[in-house]
Amino acid sequence: MKERWIVIVNVYAASKKAGALWRGAESQLKLYGVDYQCRMTGVEGNACELARAAAAEGFRRFIAVGGDGTVHDVLNGIMRYVDSPDAVSSGVVASDFTLAVLPMGSGNDWIKSTGVPKDLGKAVSMLASASFIRQDVVKVSLLDTDGSVKSTSYMANIGGVGIDADVCRVVNVHKKLGYRGKILYVIALLRCLRKRVPVNVRVLCDDGILFDGNIFSLAFGIGRFSGGGMRQTSDAVLDDGLLDVTVIPDIPLGIIAKRAYRLFTDSFTKVKELTVGRGRVVEVWPSDVKPYAEVDGEVIGQAPVRFEIMSSQLNVLGTVK
Repeated sequence: MKERWIVIVNVYAASKKAGALWRGAESQLKLYGVDYQCRMTGVEGNACELARAAAAEGFRRFIAVGGDGTVHDVLNGIMRYVDSPDAVSSGVVASDFTLAVLPMGSGNDWIKSTGVPKDLGKAVSMLASASFIRQDVVKVSLLDTDGSVKSTSYMANIGGVGIDADVCRVVNVHKKLGYRGKILYVIALLRCLRKRVPVNVRVLCDDGILFDGNIFSLAFGIGRFSGGGMRQTSDAVLDDGLLDVTVIPDIPLGIIAKRAYRLFTDSFTKVKELTVGRGRVVEVWPSDVKPYAEVDGEVIGQAPVRFEIMSSQLNVLGTVK
């Protein structure tokens, strides 16, 4: 096991400015005497493979340089190794790993729950002082109609089904075309609202039925923030072994507009029209139209989908208990 840190820099983060911003962070790491090895993403999206390869080499301490998408990719690289036959036979578990982030993304929502400062100097200082906490990891599986698993990914913060996944899908397509900036999310939301169709789903929470009907959106979180500060799962706790669920039913847009401001407050889950729940395993089963699902802002495919709290927690940079 290697004690030094492996740094994975997503050069595409921060509207492709992360590569240049990294030089400032690099000087801070050297200033604090942090022992590390750096690897840059060669193409967009390969941070996951870099992390998996590093884990297989024996690295156990990871620094993601980028935003929430980079954290998601590095986490998935770690967990894909943890779930590999070699790791399982060797007794390697998630709690053997530590994940830190030097935030350079546009939203940086995960750090709002972990307590990592956005200022790079302060974040490096926290890392150097070994300020770490434990947090849960969520295993997310796309399912076939018979319940068998088609594919698996892992979640560090919040996922969703419904219109927020549709928005992520539109935004990610435009990002690949070279577009950047928060205006993308506004444009994508307006487009998705205009084209939305009713989606009927059954939401199972620890084998009981939490909701059965038409939805506007579903959110599943161990973190509290998403979409640049929205609080769809405002009561979520990173390390309580439970997944918070918020169901926004298919109610008139006028009501949604009136309640929208509460998305940015801790009172959102108290909105009377919502259904909220908490459990270790949550499944979404559509009756006809298959809605898209997203995990940490990355679209993974279409429901049915299962969100499941894993038994072993991950060590992460942070201060919030």
